[in-house]
Amino acid sequence: MKRICLWLGMLALVNSCMGAVSNCPGVPWPATDGLGRALPTCEEAGPPRKDRFVAVFYFLWLGQQGDAGPFDNTKILVSDPAALTKPGSPLWGPLNASHHWGEPLFGYYVADDDAVLAKHAQMLDDAGVDVVIFDATNQLTYPRSWQALCRVWGGIRLRGGHTPQIAFLCPFWDPKKVLTELYHDLYGPGLYPDLWFRWEGKPLILADPAALQQIVRIVDRDQPAELRVGHTLGQVFHADKPFTSVGGSFPTWASANAGLTLSLRRTAPGSQALLTQRFDKVADNAWLTLSPPNPLPPGDYVLEVSAPVGHIGWWSHSTSTNASLGTATADGAPVRGIRNLQLASVAQSDAACHDFFTFRKPQPDYFVGPQGPNEWSWLEVYPQHAFTNAAGVVEEVAVGAGQNAVDGKLSVMSNPRSHGRSFHDGSQPGPEQQDFTGRNFAEQWNRAIALKPQLIFVTGWNEWIAGRYAHPSSFYGDGPVTFVDEFNREFSRDCEPMLGGHGDAFYWQLVANIRRFKGVPAIPPVRSMPIVIDGKFDDWAKVGPEFRDDLGDPVRRDHPGWAKGSRYTNRTGRNDIVAAKFSADARNIYFYVRTQAPLTPRTDPNWMLLYIDADQNPRTGWLGYDFVVNHVPAGATTATLERNQGGGYRWGQPVSIPCRVSGNEMELSIPCAALGLSPGAGIDFKWADNIQQNGDWSDFTLNGDAAPNDRYNFRAIFPRPAGK
Repeated sequence: MKRICLWLGMLALVNSCMGAVSNCPGVPWPATDGLGRALPTCEEAGPPRKDRFVAVFYFLWLGQQGDAGPFDNTKILVSDPAALTKPGSPLWGPLNASHHWGEPLFGYYVADDDAVLAKHAQMLDDAGVDVVIFDATNQLTYPRSWQALCRVWGGIRLRGGHTPQIAFLCPFWDPKKVLTELYHDLYGPGLYPDLWFRWEGKPLILADPAALQQIVRIVDRDQPAELRVGHTLGQVFHADKPFTSVGGSFPTWASANAGLTLSLRRTAPGSQALLTQRFDKVADNAWLTLSPPNPLPPGDYVLEVSAPVGHIGWWSHSTSTNASLGTATADGAPVRGIRNLQLASVAQSDAACHDFFTFRKPQPDYFVGPQGPNEWSWLEVYPQHAFTNAAGVVEEVAVGAGQNAVDGKLSVMSNPRSHGRSFHDGSQPGPEQQDFTGRNFAEQWNRAIALKPQLIFVTGWNEWIAGRYAHPSSFYGDGPVTFVDEFNREFSRDCEPMLGGHGDAFYWQLVANIRRFKGVPAIPPVRSMPIVIDGKFDDWAKVGPEFRDDLGDPVRRDHPGWAKGSRYTNRTGRNDIVAAKFSADARNIYFYVRTQAPLTPRTDPNWMLLYIDADQNPRTGWLGYDFVVNHVPAGATTATLERNQGGGYRWGQPVSIPCRVSGNEMELSIPCAALGLSPGAGIDFKWADNIQQNGDWSDFTLNGDAAPNDRYNFRAIFPRPAGK
């Protein structure tokens, strides 16, 4: 990830990105996407804000669903737009087989491709993503994939780089198998601890903690006891072993907006409350529980409710007794009967796993919102709910690029009325009104930011595939050819760039909204010094800032693809750009670049190109670049500056400029007049080595090494020379 090497305290801010609890602000560099949308800067988004985090749903299953295909729905529908009505069409893969909704920019890759994993880490970290949450909801943990990712991302960190951290989303209804497997294989042995995302001081796991609990419910009841204002109801109980939660069942007589306060204390006279929690908008007959941060020891306790709002009570039995409980209470005094009670404990064999994590129960439903505290959502329809912790703090809100929902019901993405990428204002537009602007995504981001959570969970990054089904009866709005979670370009929810279609539009929309939510560092002004182009470089020592680039990121890829016998090979990575600097005086501007190893010969193709956006206007030149250096080879002590011709990837009007190369360093100067610059103007620039100069934006992502990455540019802000 690119980082500015600033004076004084900025380095500490950069290094904080590697901490387990510190959020990473992302790079501050400007970029403009293919739709002309510029990223917000610090002036627009504000400086980095503490305690704001972004999670992205990440998928490990690519390449572990068989090697048939790939079957690409987007290409199938181009060949036959009516294919959805033809389940027997030979264009489709077999029933239940995985189909891609489109082709990823990196091809039909598999999840243990080192080069793709490294690029994912770079793109997500540049964006400001703090944690990727792996999908393990289908009872599989994909150890081959997470081991490959942790190895690659751990290696990036070992050489001083940055990556997001990791967590897992476990099955919604029966997570115990996955929980225990992850604890046994990853967390218990202490593998890659620097990658664990921690919440409240422990590694985060999205799973219902009840999966590891032995729950006993006393449900004898014949009538509810009504809780009246100014009074209390309680139940004395004895715990014969440590317990992790306790609660009761509370009727509201189907009324809305009922609430109460639930408290737990010892039975000894004068005991203070051990736990207290307020519950509002209680569902009729809901089980409400208190969960201590650590198991409470055996002993005698009383659970008590007070401070009612609305019509609410406690299910009870007026005559039953239970030796393990004792008696019910009213206003602190014993009364006949018992009240419904739920007591949960953890078996000794599961205690280590239970105590290791911070649990957040995942809510699978897109519509109903949280059913209690300490729940998180992974995807919802607009307007999304705020998910709070036990203290009532808004912890988490979900944001999605698309949702398989129709008419307020769970549906399938292949339904043309589902919530696609263009869904907004309560409706899904027809094909003629669909575009790449991400109106659904924008609407959800606006809602989430307004709720001011600590963390936003984005679905998603790289799901890419869905099985083909025929009329799955559990889903509303299915058809003879059905895809549930992903279907095509419009009806899908990945932000990873695709080949063709919307390209990288959703990646940049993700970056822009993360900046709006978390803020972004300011770009420091240039500190210029007198420079002589002589190949000695000592005069650059006091120039700042130093614009940093990732180590080890030149593209080198050689790995099997999805289909049997396929392979992706790219050996364009050559010079590893480490750092760049910029200086200026009244007449000239100066550029410096340094690589990890000595520079290869200047006669190499596509060698050390410098792109300059002289007017900082993305609408002029090629991708905004008005000039290029080294597009045409020059002599040993000169380089060639060329001007863009007509907006495409065409250059001309060459001008010779001074340039020196020695070892792993290069410097050059350009007259301000040659660029049309007035003294004191700022510029944007990018270095790139061995991109293939194919004229496409993706060249910076797929080939060689670019500094900074992808569409980002370094921005030189330099003061007007004194007296000019």
